[in-house]
Amino acid sequence: MAATKRAPAGAAVLRGDITAAIRNAVMHELAEVGYGRLSIEAVARRAGVGKTAVYRRWSNKLEMVLEIVSGVAERSVPMPDTGSFESDLQLLTFIVSKALQHRIASQIIPDLMAEAARNPKIAETLNKALSKHQRAVGETIVGQAVARGELPAGTDPEMAVDLMLGPLYWRLAVLRTPIDDDYLEKLSASVTAALRAGSPAQ
Repeated sequence: MAATKRAPAGAAVLRGDITAAIRNAVMHELAEVGYGRLSIEAVARRAGVGKTAVYRRWSNKLEMVLEIVSGVAERSVPMPDTGSFESDLQLLTFIVSKALQHRIASQIIPDLMAEAARNPKIAETLNKALSKHQRAVGETIVGQAVARGELPAGTDPEMAVDLMLGPLYWRLAVLRTPIDDDYLEKLSASVTAALRAGSPAQ
């Protein structure tokens, strides 16, 4: 019978509950003080751990924030399939608008966008995470609408997603203007009409 493999003596065993506490602390610190003023010390204090627990997982603040934020940004959003593109779009915009209006996300997103203008690594990470989400929406919701014959066969998924979700980022993350269900309904109807009209002639 083979002997059970043991971790080398002195090897760090990273407890999942501590990692979760640190991740949660990072998100709250980002929301409260922003990336510029965020510190490893404050994160450790909020998480109820020593600084060494943080440094066992990430070597510096930037690495820590990029991994945690990209993990949140890349979480899959439920993709509606109601049988109607306009209904799918209305449900999707409702889900995304609620996420953007979350008390933590609404503070973190504008701050990280500003940091991205100064830090190429943050810009690259955000771009990668958001592009992945955009492709998923385009391939699924726009793709199934084209397959059902609701949108023209030549519909550009990337442009369609810009029209679908761009107004939400503009209103909620840039202007920071509240929106309601009536706005989402009108947005869905307007975007649907625009996409059904087809691409402009080349």
